Amino acid sequence: MEHRKLAVIVGAGPGLGRALARRFGAAEMNVALAARDLGRLENLSVECAGIGRGARAYACDASREPDVEGFFRQVRADFGDPDVVVYNAGAFVPRGILETTVEEFERCWRVGCLGGFLVGRAAARIMTERIAQGGPGGTILFTGATASLRGSAGFHNLAVGKFGLRALAQSMARELQPKGIHVAHVIIDGQIRPSAVVEHTDEARGDERLDPDAIAEAYFQLYRQPRSAWTQEMDLRPWVEKF
Repeated sequence: MEHRKLAVIVGAGPGLGRALARRFGAAEMNVALAARDLGRLENLSVECAGIGRGARAYACDASREPDVEGFFRQVRADFGDPDVVVYNAGAFVPRGILETTVEEFERCWRVGCLGGFLVGRAAARIMTERIAQGGPGGTILFTGATASLRGSAGFHNLAVGKFGLRALAQSMARELQPKGIHVAHVIIDGQIRPSAVVEHTDEARGDERLDPDAIAEAYFQLYRQPRSAWTQEMDLRPWVEKF
C-alpha cells in the first residue's frame, strides 16, 4: 500500500468518529477505525476508502489490554506507525447513585478512563520508539466532555471516567511533550448534532448544537500545530452554551 500519514481513531461511530475519519482522510491520510462493534464501522471505512484514502475497520474493546495491543500490532502491519491517535470512546449510564451497581460503574470507568490509558500508552510506545530511531513524534488526542470539569446529579458514571481521562492527558503531556509527542485533551461542552440532522437556515438554529465537522476541524488543527505553540487543552461549545 502507498505510504501515507496515518490517523487512528478509537471509539469511531456515526457522529464525531465519522467526521474525524473524513477530515483526516481528506488530508491524504490513511485512517484506521476501531470500535467494539465492527458492524458500525464497515460503511464508514468504505466511505473513506471511496474518496481515495486507505481506510480499514477493526474490532477492539478499548478497555481490554489484549485487544488494544493486538489492534495496534495489526494496524502497524497494515499501515505502519500512526502519526495521530484519537481516543474518542466513552460509556455513560444515567443513574442515581443509590441505584448504580458496581458492575455498571466499573464498566463506564473502564471505557471512559482505563481505555484511554491503554490506547494512550500503546500510542506513546510506538511514537517514542520512532523518535529513538531518529523519526518524528506524533499526536495523541483525547475526547473529553462537560463532565470532565464537573460532576452533576445522575452523571457520576460519566464524570468519574472523564475526570480521570483529563488527568491522564495532563500527566502524559508533561511527560511526553518534551520528547516530541503532542498530547491534547478536548472538552466537548455541549450536545453534538447528529450527523443525520441537516439544518440549512439560521431560522432552524442548527448551530445551537456542536457541528461534528467543526469539531473534527479543531482536532485536525491540533494535529497540525507547530511544536513551538502546542495546545494542551481546548474547549469547544456552541455560542448559546452557558458556562
